[in-house]
Amino acid sequence: MVDWEDVRHFLAVAQSGTLSGAARSLKVDHATVSRRLAKLETDLDVRLVDRLPRSCRLTGIGKQVFERAVEMDAGAQGIARMARAAHAPLVGRVMLSAPPVLVTHLLAERLPDFRAEYPDVRLSLSAQGQRVSLSRREADVAVRFGRSDETGSVMRKLGTMAFGLYAHRSYPHLARPENWQFIAWDQSYGDMSQQSWLLGIAGERPVACELTHSSEHLVAVRAKVGVAGLPCLLGDKDPDLVRIHESVPYYSRDVWLVVHRDLRKNPAIRAVMDFVSQVIAKEPLLRIGR
Repeated sequence: MVDWEDVRHFLAVAQSGTLSGAARSLKVDHATVSRRLAKLETDLDVRLVDRLPRSCRLTGIGKQVFERAVEMDAGAQGIARMARAAHAPLVGRVMLSAPPVLVTHLLAERLPDFRAEYPDVRLSLSAQGQRVSLSRREADVAVRFGRSDETGSVMRKLGTMAFGLYAHRSYPHLARPENWQFIAWDQSYGDMSQQSWLLGIAGERPVACELTHSSEHLVAVRAKVGVAGLPCLLGDKDPDLVRIHESVPYYSRDVWLVVHRDLRKNPAIRAVMDFVSQVIAKEPLLRIGR
């Protein structure tokens, strides 16, 4: 029989990408994580993780086991939530702020699942590119790209959003990089790192237009306006787009869940935090250590 504690430690390694990161997330020592991982591999008689000098990389079978481990973890959390609900019914309104790309293309479509499990919690889901203040109650929970430095907040890294360079399969200049025109972010995002990344690729080549959100960039790429830097969450799933790999530097943004420390134990807010964590954990293009 497989020990759930061993699986839980393996899951932490897969999500953090390192033994030390897993140890921090589980609040145990490095040796415990290593021992639990080794025991699971022995019980299954397979190598789940390649231990590299500074990271851990899932093997082929490790990726398959990770899929099942995520499901097991979701099931365990579901049991715990049902037990909590039996003692204290979850009611109230929770304000969740998240980047527009995650609201539009991930979180909103999973709302029926949340409603089915928590029918008495009204989730107010706001797509916001700019940061809101948790201390001023502009939101109860926030999903952000990058760490938070707001006083009184606690945070947890949920995943990593990678970006790539994309064009329509029928873009007229696809085979002639010197003629590419680029779709950039507008001035409200002028100081963002993704803008610097894209303009660094563009160099002296022209910018065809500037748009605010990645969803708008996706529409423009589909319309063959030019080449855009899109989250792989969008670009890889669109059959009409091609990803341009040649000479494109890697770029990504970490996805963090943030809540004010005074609210993190509120049952309704806890339910929303668990919901967001599970949605992102189940998305292969956002997983840590993928």
